[in-house]
Amino acid sequence: MRRAARIDVNQTALVAELRQVPGMSVYPTHTVGHGFPDIVVGWQKKTYLFEIKATVKDKLTPDEQKFFDDWHGAVARVTTTEDVLRVLGAIPLEPCQDQEP
Repeated sequence: MRRAARIDVNQTALVAELRQVPGMSVYPTHTVGHGFPDIVVGWQKKTYLFEIKATVKDKLTPDEQKFFDDWHGAVARVTTTEDVLRVLGAIPLEPCQDQEP
């Protein structure tokens, strides 16, 4: 029997922030299980899957890693709202620290 899905401490706030973005739809999917990502985001007629982690040090579970390896669509691991917006292209990527402008 599968145990109740646990959500990362930042997931509720992240979802609430994303729902404030005009034209964005957010659907929590953390209860699906089997490594399926935590949220599905619709943006500009495209669908994205996101696995939310509390910190950048948090690793994917074996099921999550298998999903990432097998999935042939857009899926990303994120920790912040800004991470999501960067993946979507809604805000620019940050330049690498060791590169000159």
